[in-house]
Amino acid sequence: MKTYHESNERLVTKVFQDVFDKYDLMNDLMSLGIHRLWKKNFINWLNPHKKTTLIDVASGTGDIAKLYLEKINYDGFAYCVDENKSMLELNKKKFKKNANVKWYCNNAEKLPFKNNYFDYYTISFGIRNVNNLNNALKEAHRVLKPGGRFLCLEFSKVKNEILNKFYKIYSRSIPQIGKLVVGKSEPYEYLINSIEEFYSQEEFFKQIKKQNFTNVSFRNLNGGIVAIHSAWKV
Repeated sequence: MKTYHESNERLVTKVFQDVFDKYDLMNDLMSLGIHRLWKKNFINWLNPHKKTTLIDVASGTGDIAKLYLEKINYDGFAYCVDENKSMLELNKKKFKKNANVKWYCNNAEKLPFKNNYFDYYTISFGIRNVNNLNNALKEAHRVLKPGGRFLCLEFSKVKNEILNKFYKIYSRSIPQIGKLVVGKSEPYEYLINSIEEFYSQEEFFKQIKKQNFTNVSFRNLNGGIVAIHSAWKV
């Protein structure tokens, strides 16, 4: 399985350009607010230390970077990377151009940073949208310091059969919610398809391990609706 074809990179950019101004609202509606708990769980597992530097790829409006900086009492730096300029502008407003945050308009497969630079690499709900997963993981490994940690939060495969049936029924309603809220259903049809086509927890685990990461592990949240994958660079 692979994530997407080359033309998909342009599709992803257009999809999020169409809905960037309602991005946070739709996240709340689609997950019934639970995405906030997932992200807190994510940062708690990262357990970052002070005087460290984070790269948050596919940063969106900056939820993960904000939680990271709050966790370390703003005694460190966050680099927010997203290929959507409009999304980055919302990201900047969230931080009011805080000196601890820097913003870069780039994609996950070609990061403008030197080798062995970051203590932590995070990506939430973005890895399934990259054009070439292996290239993105190689870049994650490259920019991390030895001893640095990779952490990924992503939609995954529900393990409970009964829960999965309800989840699929609910998922089919999301494009209609999108149409009501942002006036378009297409971005959310794409969203549901991208989740269904992405790797299982175990398959993604193997893809991470192929890129020379060690101590690879994952945790399921809410029965596998989402999963957190963790790995280290040595």
